[in-house]
Amino acid sequence: QVQLVESGGGLVQVGDSLRLSCAASGRTFSSYAMGWFRQAPGKEREFVAVFTSSGGRYYADSVKGRFSISRDNAKNTVYLQMNSLKPEDTAVYYCAGRTSKTGRWDTPRAYDYWGQGTQVTVSS
Repeated sequence: QVQLVESGGGLVQVGDSLRLSCAASGRTFSSYAMGWFRQAPGKEREFVAVFTSSGGRYYADSVKGRFSISRDNAKNTVYLQMNSLKPEDTAVYYCAGRTSKTGRWDTPRAYDYWGQGTQVTVSS
């Protein structure tokens, strides 16, 4: 029902900014919570940010104050603005869609649709 495609990753230096985009197809995009996760080599996929279906925005402690999630329902797109990037932000970043209206949103198993991922590398 929903297909997600991330873009905007790349190689940047410490302190730089980057904006990731996730384009979604599907007539019911606005009814989905949209999240961002990341996965570094040898690590579990971890929660980064979510824009809930009711308009709430929440962040992992590791990125709070530096990252900002937004969405444009008219364009079926969700964004992750990343500022003050650190080497520990290096990972493959995934966007994900969640159809459930209740329950926790900070775990990968809560999401139904996933993009292919985009690599973000922050060099020191």
